[in-house]
Amino acid sequence: MQTLPIRLNPGDDLRAAIEAAVRGADCRAAFVIAGIGSLSSAGLRFAGAAQPRRFTGDIEILSLAGSIAFDGAHSSSHLHMALSTASGDVFGGHVAPGCTVRTTAEVLIALLPEWQFSRAPDAVTGYHELEITPRSPNSGLDR
Repeated sequence: MQTLPIRLNPGDDLRAAIEAAVRGADCRAAFVIAGIGSLSSAGLRFAGAAQPRRFTGDIEILSLAGSIAFDGAHSSSHLHMALSTASGDVFGGHVAPGCTVRTTAEVLIALLPEWQFSRAPDAVTGYHELEITPRSPNSGLDR
């Protein structure tokens, strides 16, 4: 395992920037093991909900964790986040697209170069679930 600390800047899209960092490291399997910072907009999908709840304003990231998989040139993130609003209310759930960094986000990524993650439909859960396979030593990301 290798670690990759990154700092995101105001206006960065949280998911896209994390996925780009993993792609730039030529890695097909990674975990976000820690993340803190602030957002100006966020979306969380709560357990069992069909659509995410949107938040705007001064938002703090209390924790961020999840996995990043790559199928060829396509990435797939499964991220969970706990956040706090300016009034101190705390919410947690699946990170939806469109989370915008307000001042900064500090994220620690664990790169797993010897593995490849992908997602495939699972007959039991009905969702696209993580598949884990060893990666051949000389393979690179399909570009």
